[in-house]
Amino acid sequence: MAKIKLTKGELKRQRDALRQYRRYLPTLQLKKQQLQMEIVRQVGVWEGKMRQEVEKRKAQVPWAGLLAEGGVNVLSLLGEPRVVTYGINIAGVDIEIFERVDFSIEEYDLYLIPLWVDAAVEIIKTIVALRKEIEVLDKGIQVLRRELRITTQRVNLFEKVKIPEAEETIRLIKIYIGDQMANAVGRSKIAKRKLDELVFEGVAA
Repeated sequence: MAKIKLTKGELKRQRDALRQYRRYLPTLQLKKQQLQMEIVRQVGVWEGKMRQEVEKRKAQVPWAGLLAEGGVNVLSLLGEPRVVTYGINIAGVDIEIFERVDFSIEEYDLYLIPLWVDAAVEIIKTIVALRKEIEVLDKGIQVLRRELRITTQRVNLFEKVKIPEAEETIRLIKIYIGDQMANAVGRSKIAKRKLDELVFEGVAA
């Protein structure tokens, strides 16, 4: 702790600071709780999407050999996927929420392309969309966790450092000012007694 100024001005400053800390702390604690709840929710969604992706990948196994042997590059038919998201604000933190993936599917000749290609395109679209959604969720969870870490540090700073320091400083200043006032009263009594003695001696003479 820095050297304390044992003055009434410093006492007021410390009291004002303590009021601010105590007023701001509940807001930080609420933000921390909201972030924790949202992270739990987002992780739950992430886990669900991961399971869906695994299931979809398993579903493609029976005809996966056709992709290798059929001479058709299904991924190239999908074109470049475009991820569509929208922003939301969670406890003062902006994150992106997955909405959908748009595919620019190239036209292909239904007479020349094997029948299984239609089914392959649909299932690979689903897998790609799930993978993109998982990536968006990953980024959002990272942003929320980073903000939670910062908020937790601030809560700890207020709870364990700022508020106790201000309380201790106020206690020390009050003790010092009380001692000074007691000393002043004592000196005043001594001065009065001496004055009375002088007056008495003057009258007696």
